[in-house]
Amino acid sequence: MRLSVILITKNEAANLRACIESVAFADQIVVVDSGSTDGTVALARELGATVLETDWPGFGPQKNRALDLADGDWVLSIDADERVTPSLAAEIRQVLAAPQFDAYEIPRLSSYCGRFIRHSGWWPDPVLRLFKRGAGRFTDVPVHERVDFAGPKGMLNAWFEHYTYPDLESALVKMNRYSTDAAQAMHARGKKSSLMGALLRGFWTFVRIYLLRRGFLDGREGFLLAVTAGTGNFYRYAKLAQLNRQTRA
Repeated sequence: MRLSVILITKNEAANLRACIESVAFADQIVVVDSGSTDGTVALARELGATVLETDWPGFGPQKNRALDLADGDWVLSIDADERVTPSLAAEIRQVLAAPQFDAYEIPRLSSYCGRFIRHSGWWPDPVLRLFKRGAGRFTDVPVHERVDFAGPKGMLNAWFEHYTYPDLESALVKMNRYSTDAAQAMHARGKKSSLMGALLRGFWTFVRIYLLRRGFLDGREGFLLAVTAGTGNFYRYAKLAQLNRQTRA
């Protein structure tokens, strides 16, 4: 079975080498880039990837562009800040030798400000990333895309390592960008919000992560994660409320 690895990038030079080297066992690597200025494209080509330079239509459409360039029997979707561990690589090769399903979820162990988070609702965080080409596509949404697949799925035992937020600054930058994208997407669907609603959602997000999902067991980083997640949810709905007001005006 031929395996294609697909990923989308913008200014990921700091992450790209480790990411691509972790999937060196694949038959094809596809990178779709949206305007990098840090050498990402040149590095991707140096590492043997098939590269498409294009605009930015949102996460779902961009990943479908990468999927359309894949020519393997199977596809593994990975983000530039993720790594396939040696045990996961071995399990993927074993599964593809005699697949029992057309799609597989993979656990993901994420790092926040230098600490792997094993509570807070972040573990095992299964994501559907390995699937037979033609069996699924990404949802056509600008943020929080997923593979649209309706059949029975398998689950792998080994996991991705996800270096999503190396420091608090990067967490705040992503929080701002994602909250804007999410607010715009909800506004386009006719969703409504208010400032008080945004405040209550943000507070509930903190409580759910830090207390109900035992984020306190993740130490200092667990507290920071709960605060930034709650703040991000507050801003998501506060921005939506602002868009609602602008529309009414």
